[in-house]
Amino acid sequence: MLGLLGGGQLGRMFAMAAHQMGYQVTVLDSDPDSPAGRIADQFICAEYTDRAALQRLGKQCAAITTEFENIPAAALAQLSEFCIVSPDAKSVSIAQNRISEKQFLQANNFSIASFAIIEQAGQFRNFTNSIAGLFPGILKVSQFGYDGKGQKHVNNEAELSTAFVEMKSVPCVLEKKVPLKCEVSVVLTRGGDGKMVCFPVVENQHMNGVLDISIVPARVSAETAKQALEIAGNVADTLNYRGVLCVEFFLLEDGQLVINEIAPRPHNSGHFSIDACITSQFEQQVRALCELPLGNTALHKPSVMVNLLGDLWQNGEPDWLLVLQQPSTKLHLYGKRAARPGRKMGHFTVLGETADQALTKALHIKRVIESN
Repeated sequence: MLGLLGGGQLGRMFAMAAHQMGYQVTVLDSDPDSPAGRIADQFICAEYTDRAALQRLGKQCAAITTEFENIPAAALAQLSEFCIVSPDAKSVSIAQNRISEKQFLQANNFSIASFAIIEQAGQFRNFTNSIAGLFPGILKVSQFGYDGKGQKHVNNEAELSTAFVEMKSVPCVLEKKVPLKCEVSVVLTRGGDGKMVCFPVVENQHMNGVLDISIVPARVSAETAKQALEIAGNVADTLNYRGVLCVEFFLLEDGQLVINEIAPRPHNSGHFSIDACITSQFEQQVRALCELPLGNTALHKPSVMVNLLGDLWQNGEPDWLLVLQQPSTKLHLYGKRAARPGRKMGHFTVLGETADQALTKALHIKRVIESN
């Protein structure tokens, strides 16, 4: 029996991979109708701070993992008294807080954008020059921000002060905008023995702060791809990480790679691996958790993944025949009941002979769905 904290689509796909490999799964989540909870062998409906529920989960599982980073580190520490927990509390506590994450990356000499920590109005830390040097910038809440939520673009101190108040004056990070060529990510898996396997580098396109399209392999130079893989591996080693990890990068116009953020879990940009790789990121998550040899991540064919957001449901459920009639396209729906604008409801993946061919086909399907 494997345990899973979190009942969303990442948990659902983990449970499907675990079932395929012969494992049972217990999901703990506060949503009684969670996508992962509905397919779990056992479901514990409780908050992540419920010590009795955590004890129950810990006692009945051989190993436990998470599907997202906003699990209280104290919960992971409690569970580790019973069984293997991957990733561990330390890794998650760093990645779930932008301040801790920036400080970790900075202290270990990883390249990041200039930033300041803002915990009170008018007070800035970790920036030695004038705050004016960070404009234009992006103000981000230190915790619980995702998919563009908890972020505001600011151009001067007046806008910064207003945005900070609008964010309820919680601790934030102000990041300087960088001259961006594109965004790429590396999804990797590191076992408890330190062995590591990476997926091909992914090129990502966002819309309104939400991942829209992932292109694999990324259309970057071989040297850039090699550098991204090396940096991501160094991050995992420095964290002494165990499990699936995603490192997101900004590729600057001058060719420099700057780390944007790290995610201690399978990642939206790794969904292509379900259909396009020998081993998916979710099977790798199971393998790392269960101390199995890591799988081969070789790419069958170049691919493009397109997110399906709740906006498409505003006039009723889309006609999925528009996707399924394409022989080289795979549809994945997450089983969520309520479709809301911006909510990830599913994705489709297109395989092609080249990344550009797959992208052309994916964009055509996307336009057809959106116009119907």
